[in-house]
Amino acid sequence: MESKIVYPLKDFEFLSLKLPASKSLTQRAYICSALARGESLILNPLKSEDPELLKEALCATGVIFEEKERGYLVKGISGRPRLNKERVYLGNNGTGARFFLAYATLGKGNWIELYGKERLHERPMEALISALRSLSAKIECLEKEGYFPVKVYESTLISQKVRLPGNISSQFISALLLIGPYLPEGIEIEIEGELFSKSYVEMTCEVMRHFGVNTEEKNVFFRVTKGFYEAKIYEVPADASSASYFLAIPLILGKGRVFIENFDGKTKQADAVFLEFAKEFGAKVKIFQPLGVEISFEGRPKALSLNIRDCPDLFPTLAIIGAVAQGRTVLYGAPHLRYKETDRIKAVARELSKIGVEVEEIPDGLVIYGRESFREAHITTYDDHRIAMAFAVLALKAGPLEIENPKCVAKSFPEFWELFEKVYS
Repeated sequence: MESKIVYPLKDFEFLSLKLPASKSLTQRAYICSALARGESLILNPLKSEDPELLKEALCATGVIFEEKERGYLVKGISGRPRLNKERVYLGNNGTGARFFLAYATLGKGNWIELYGKERLHERPMEALISALRSLSAKIECLEKEGYFPVKVYESTLISQKVRLPGNISSQFISALLLIGPYLPEGIEIEIEGELFSKSYVEMTCEVMRHFGVNTEEKNVFFRVTKGFYEAKIYEVPADASSASYFLAIPLILGKGRVFIENFDGKTKQADAVFLEFAKEFGAKVKIFQPLGVEISFEGRPKALSLNIRDCPDLFPTLAIIGAVAQGRTVLYGAPHLRYKETDRIKAVARELSKIGVEVEEIPDGLVIYGRESFREAHITTYDDHRIAMAFAVLALKAGPLEIENPKCVAKSFPEFWELFEKVYS
């Protein structure tokens, strides 16, 4: 398998970058614009593997995407996807698969089959499938109950209260909210227990509002009334998750400044909380208007205890900072990390151990004992884009590290290695 060796960086002062758009917001905007009536313009969408797979899936149901200079003109299907006996491939796009599964239950015609990589077929879907079936959706699990691959048949959905446990993927809640306007009387979702990754649900509601649909949140309830999405112009902002890898560089190296010129410091993206975490680690953070954020640092990060329940995608980035921090860093609150592209908790623990970092797995995270010297190692990435990017950044301090399957970053950040090379210039 192809690999890439990343060497340590001795001299570093300043890096300025413009980063790609948010994967999470791109996929939400695609669903809303696809269901809308009329033509929407999605500007600056992320053209990486996951959003492109979702785009192709939507096209299979009659949505038309026309490429424009700065994005896509999306011709919506007014809430009526066409089910034309297509087999739709979704790779390992967990977000897109869950959103598209709910979207497909609105379809008319025959059936549509959804499948992906082996890892996607291992990721839990049972709670979402059960919720959709309670709304009278006809879904057939083709291999194992509660998992992909599935067939979705034409059905007549009903409206009723849906109950979902809060400690499962927020993508299930978002998927139901996104189709809510097209149910006969909308949808009401009751969350049982504490809601994990709530900020991702809030991101969904924010995009829905942009396309003309309001959501009501009250205690443990979410409600969407009957309606429809309006065709809109929507510009996707820079991705906070992708920014975290580069913003972590001064903390990893113990020196320097990084400026992200197209980062919105006021974004509601869940992973923008990295800016607050960086301050706690000891960094200086400057937010510019209307866009731009800079992180500067000198010294060694402070060890922290961080609840990452609402920002699980930051886990690999925070783990590598913990690896160089002074003392014992605890990352907790995200048991759902075990059901991502890989079991991220186990995978990150294993790879940190390879380079000499002492770690302890806990059910919902890691305990990491920071150090100043490291061993060379071959880093297994488990086909997980976030592990590849995080360990590439750590290699600037702990390298040389050989990063396996570097192309897996295409899932969310195809330009990562090209931009990463700028660190050395």
